[in-house]
Order: sequence, then structure tokens, then C-alpha cells
Amino acid sequence: MPMYDPGALPKIGSSWRAFVTVPAAYWTDFSPLFKGLGAVESLFECGESESGELMWRIEGLFSTPPANKELEARAAVLATSVGMPEPLVIVEKVESADWMTDNVAAFPPFQVGRFYIHGDHIKGPFPCGALRLKLNAATAFGSGEHGSTRGCLLALDGLRRRDSGLLRSLIGSRYGKISVLDMGCGTGILAISAAKAWNCGVLAVDIDPEAVRVTQYNIRANGVSDKVRTRLSDGPVDVLLKKRAPYALITANILARPLVNMARRLSNLLRPGGYIVLSGIMENHESMVCNAYRAQGLRLVRRYSLSLWSTLVMKRGRLDA
Repeated sequence: MPMYDPGALPKIGSSWRAFVTVPAAYWTDFSPLFKGLGAVESLFECGESESGELMWRIEGLFSTPPANKELEARAAVLATSVGMPEPLVIVEKVESADWMTDNVAAFPPFQVGRFYIHGDHIKGPFPCGALRLKLNAATAFGSGEHGSTRGCLLALDGLRRRDSGLLRSLIGSRYGKISVLDMGCGTGILAISAAKAWNCGVLAVDIDPEAVRVTQYNIRANGVSDKVRTRLSDGPVDVLLKKRAPYALITANILARPLVNMARRLSNLLRPGGYIVLSGIMENHESMVCNAYRAQGLRLVRRYSLSLWSTLVMKRGRLDA
């Protein structure tokens, strides 16, 4: 489920919902369906088809009736690009006195390792010793519920517990010494998690202006404005990213093919002994991504598999702390 800030959702008595249902393997291909249309986007696992295939629903909530023909045309183009039948686009009016309240009620708190993720509506009590991440529903992806994000949180928690050398390298750094890069930050959940886990400086970047805006909001809400910087970026070719390199830790929860395409450039930003956490990878694409980074001299040290999604933790040599 996506995340929001209070200014992102429509405060209306009624709204319009549009959605398509596609096989799990294709949800990323249809994620651009509502881009640029002013919709609040959501992603839901919705069970299995009659043939036993896992299905996902991509949904957009609108404050005014969306253009059905444009949505149908977009869906047709996306379906053609991946060679699948055109999915049915359903548009319906939603009567609700407070859609935000309904949505918040569907986002209960949960824990991943030491990280405890909750919305503004949760006032406590909180688990003793947990690292709290305050996130609400929004227009950028990354709540921690999805298998890829949950895998990243487990990976960060595992690194925090297992590698004291990484801890010594990261702890206490600020803007003057940014040691972590969050590539494709989404809501900023991984950048905030790293900042809280290691009390370190983090650079959070994304190609999507909306993701950067939501990340900035969440950084302030979580009290880590002194540790996390944001940047609208075109990826590992960004001059500032190279200037701040090398990084002791890189997180990249994106998609398999973009990860493969940026393997050389992204690996070059990693310091000796540093770790990179790669996710957004369907299980059947795991070997392709792993091999791309092994070709750059990295080795696989751990993997997490959750709900058909894989997260890979890879390392480069020894850490020069």
C-alpha cells in the first residue's frame, strides 16, 4: 500500500476510483497507468485467478471523474508492450464521508525486525526497544508492507545486528560525511530506517519529484532532517552522487532490469567492504540481477524471499573503517 502526507489526499464527500487487475508478474509494467493524472495511487494483492495465478490490483483515487477513454488507451499500450491481453479498466464512484479515515483504518501498525512502522493515528504503546518509523498512506510507493520493502528492512536490521565494522563506519556521520545512499527512495522509508539504525548521514534520491516531496515530508515527521538529504536525480550518473561517493551502504529497491542496467555505475559508488541491498526483484529475475553485480566484483552474502519477491545483500571486499 502506498503512503501519503495529509496534503496529498482529497478531502471530499465522494470520489472516483479506477483500477485494473493484472498478474503479479506484470504489476510493475502497469505502475505508470495513473502517472500525471493527479490520482492517489494504491497497490493491493487481491488473491488468485481461476488458474491459480497471483493477482494484483493497481488503483487510482480521483477527486473528479477520470477520463475513461484515456485510461483504457494507456492500459492497452502497457498491455501491448508486455504481450498480454488488455485488462479491463473499471471506474466507479466512491461514496465516503472521509476517505482518509477509511484508508488509515486499513493501515495497522506492524513490525519488521526492530523496525516498527505506524501511522499518525497510532499513539502507542510502542514496542520496547523498537526503531519507530512514522509513515502514513501517500502518492509514492514504499510502506514496508510489500515483500520487496519488507525484505530491505529485514536486510538493514540484519546488517545492524551482524556487522560491527559497518556500524563503526556509519555511526555519527552527518551532512559532512554521508555514508549511505538510498537510490530510488520512494517514501524515504529505507533512508529513514538507515538514519535511525546507525545515526548516520544519508542521501535519498529519486527520479520522481513526487517521491522526493513525500520523502522530505517523512524525514521531517521522523525527526531525521539533520541526517537525511534528498535530491531529484537521474541515477548513478548524477554528479553529486559521484562527488559524495564512496558509500558504505547503498539501498536500491527499484526493479530488476534497471538494477541490471546500472550495475557497473552503482557498484562503482560502493566503498571497499561496503554493502548494497538490492530489491524490487521477482524471484525469477534473481539470478539475472545477482550475476550482474557479481560481474562487478561483489559477492552475495544474504538473500530474503518474501511473497515472490527477492532481496539480495551483496558486499565488496573488506571494510576500510
